[in-house]
Order: sequence, then C-alpha cells, then structure tokens
Amino acid sequence: MREVEGDAPDTSARLGALGVELNALNTIPESERTQKPSSLFWPWFGANVSVLAVSYGSYLLGFGVSFWQATIVGVIGVVFSFLLCGLVAIAGKRGSAPTMVLSRAAFGYNGNKIASVLSWLLAVGWETVLTSLAVLATATVFTQLGWDGGVGTKVLALVVVVLLVLVGGILGFDFIMKMQKWITIITGALTAVYIVLVAGHIDFDALASLPTGTPQALMGGCVFIMTGFGLGWVISAADFSRYLPRQTPARKVVGWTTLGGAIAPAVLLIFGILLAGSSPELNEAIGMDPIGALATLLPVWFLVPFTVVAVLGLVGGAVLGIYSSGLALLSAGIPMPRWAAAGLDGIIMTLGAIYVVFVATNFIGPFQGFLITLGVPTAAWCGIFLADLMLRKEDYAEADLYTPRGRYGSFRVVPAAVLAISTIVGWGLVTNSFAEWLTWQGFLLEPLGLGGREGAWAYANLGVLVALALGFVGILAFGRPAIRRQEALPLGEPAADRAHAVGIAR
Repeated sequence: MREVEGDAPDTSARLGALGVELNALNTIPESERTQKPSSLFWPWFGANVSVLAVSYGSYLLGFGVSFWQATIVGVIGVVFSFLLCGLVAIAGKRGSAPTMVLSRAAFGYNGNKIASVLSWLLAVGWETVLTSLAVLATATVFTQLGWDGGVGTKVLALVVVVLLVLVGGILGFDFIMKMQKWITIITGALTAVYIVLVAGHIDFDALASLPTGTPQALMGGCVFIMTGFGLGWVISAADFSRYLPRQTPARKVVGWTTLGGAIAPAVLLIFGILLAGSSPELNEAIGMDPIGALATLLPVWFLVPFTVVAVLGLVGGAVLGIYSSGLALLSAGIPMPRWAAAGLDGIIMTLGAIYVVFVATNFIGPFQGFLITLGVPTAAWCGIFLADLMLRKEDYAEADLYTPRGRYGSFRVVPAAVLAISTIVGWGLVTNSFAEWLTWQGFLLEPLGLGGREGAWAYANLGVLVALALGFVGILAFGRPAIRRQEALPLGEPAADRAHAVGIAR
C-alpha cells in the first residue's frame, strides 16, 4: 500500500493475496485496532530470547568489571533500554501509525527522512548480524556433531534463515505476531533446558577472583548493554503498538513492552556472566563465534535442539528488524509496496551476512563499533522523540502526517539542530578503535579534561547518555512553542493555511 502525499492514505484492506499485510505507512483504521496490550509481550520476548544474550555476559566482562558489578549494570542497562522502547510505543497507540511516520510530527515531513535513514541503517545492520550468527552457529554445531560444517553447510543454513526472515517480513504484522508467539514458547522452553545442562560449568571461585572495575568501566558496560538491547529497538518501537485501541492505558503499553523485551535478556545475560567469568577460554571463543562457542559446553544429544534454539531466537529478532526496516525505507521516500521494501532489505541483509560469514575474521570488534557509532544518533533521536511526545496534549493529526504542507511542516529546524548537535557532541565523547575510519571519534575527551582517547573515560561510552539527555532537554527547552501552535490549529483547516500559521522552519 503506497502513501499518497497530501491525502490520508487508503486503508481499505488489511490483507492481500497469500495473507500479505497491505497496511504500510498508513494510519490503522479503528476497526483494525483490536490487539490487547498483553499481545505486545510475544513479539518483544520472541525477538530477544536469543542465546546471543548469553554472549553479552562475555562482552560485559571485557570492560574489566566483577561479577556483581556486571550483573547490576547489565540488568540496569537491559531494563532501562527497554523502558525507553515502552515509552516510544505509547506514540503507536496514540497515532496508530509506524514510528517513522509519527516522528514526522517532531522533525517535519521531509526533515524526518534523516531519522528514517538512521532507522533503516540500524534495522538492516541488526538483521545482518542476527542472520550471520544463525549461520555461524549452525556450522559450529554441525562440526561438533561430526558432520560437514564447511561452506556447503553455511550456504544451506544461510538460505534457510533468509527464507524464514523474508517470509515473516513480507507477510507482515499478523503473521509475525503468530510466529513470535511460537518462537517464544519453543525457544523459552529449550533455553531453560540449556541453562540446566551447562550450569555445572559455573566456577564460583573464578567468579570471585574477577577484578573490580572503575566507575568509568561500569558506565561503559552499562551503555554497551543499552545499545545492544533496547536502544537498538527504540526507533521502531511504535510499529508494534499501532494496532492497539487508542484508549489503551499508556502504563499497559509501557509495561508489556518493557516486560516482554527485558525479562529474557536479563536472565540470559546473568547466566552468560556466570559462564564467561568461569572460563577464560570460553570468554575468548565467544568473540569469534558468540553462539557456536556456547554449544561447546553441551552434550551431543542436545546439539540439534540447541541449533533450533539459536536459529529461532535469532530469526525472531531479524523478522522484527526486517519488518521495521521496510517501513523505514518507505518513510524515507522510496516508492514501493511494503512487502517489496522488506524483500529489498532481505537482499541487502543477505549480502551483508555473506561478508560476515565468509570474509570477516572477527565478530565482536565490528559489532561493537556498529553499536556505539549508531547508538549515539539513535539515543539523540530517542530523547527528541520522547520529549516531543511528552509535550503533546493531543493525539496526532492523522492527515497532517502525510503531507509537507500540514501542521507539522516540511522541515523543522529546531529538532534537526538538536539532533545534529547531540550527535556531534555524543560522537566526541565515545571512542571507536574497531575501524580505522572511525578513529576520529572521541575528539572532545581531551578538550574537556577527560583524559583523551587513552584516558579513563575513553571507553565509558559517555556520548550515548549525553546524546540522549541533550536530545530530551533540547526539545523541552526549545520545542514547546511550535508544538503548542500545531495543536492550536483546528482539524480540517486547509493544508496551506496550516503551514503558513505554523511556520515550517520552527
């Protein structure tokens, strides 16, 4: 279903041939807003129950923190990051449109294309990571079983995983909700078995000997966990709450989103800290093959079920990612049906996975660089969006979200400037040694007396939190007048008159 500039889009049909969702950027009609708040639990749990969360225990210990420090900051990072998702999801039930359409109210119809491109890059990046890990895990398990885990197995695994992700992304919301429910049940049960089977590898003496980390290390680990979990989803969080009735209590939207997203990663992360802290060898192996390394702890009879757990958990995350990336691509102005946008993203995802699986020699380095670099502007957008949402006393004016001549304007200078400043300052306060072309980051650490790129604050990832705070405070301080003018305009007023009254540059 395509968006028609200047008019509210057609919402005449929800499903087309073969059950493909036809809703795209349009506002969901009242008759289709039939989901319950508790339904949000399934997609968020299914997308985050992946055993990849266990590997994050290793990454967190890499900041040089103790077991209890890692556990506390890890849980805080997981819960807080998904709380941000829950708050963004409120906009979905208030506007019944995708996140990147609702974001136009903050940035303007054309100004929001910057955020749309950011959302698309983040989603495609995650799809690629999750697909690659599923392939690598399958190959590792096959090798442990004594089967061929070489190129042929990797190619076959890649084909299967890509098809699963593409089917979910193309068919859309209804299929994804059903798919995620079954992924939740299957992976939840098998993951519990995995925990029982490998619990004997925990060495409490080794855990007690882990060094105590500095405050900067604690902050760096916490922010890394935030970027690896909920912060990676904030920019699409309203995509899955737009089918809720608008009278749904906001607290239920926030609660079910946060619970569904955070509960599995929090438990798996703690277990991962226990495993990685018990074995330096496992800790090192996770950097090369995060999920395959975890399979080395298992008895042979559970390796096949473990493969099912690993692949389904990763597919669950990739499916939500490809669904949102297709919507983000459309909101950036690419004229095609939603299902075609998902298919195009699937092609890009496949090419990226081929590089990671068959060319790249290390996983954790590029992965950390990706998370932190995109985490800064994502945090800035999140702060801006939440402040804009908080300042709005009325629901979104539906028709005006689909034209640059409406009350939200074409390009709003203040939010764009806040995004740019927050991102630049944020990049100046993080370091990235994982790619040569990103070594310029951290340029503010020395001028601000924080020890430079080699000092104590170099790996604290301070810039992500600063970008989030600057985005939020910037709109609270300077965005209120424009929002009040927007909401003062009556519905139904001619678009040209609205644009003149609001002033598209504010």
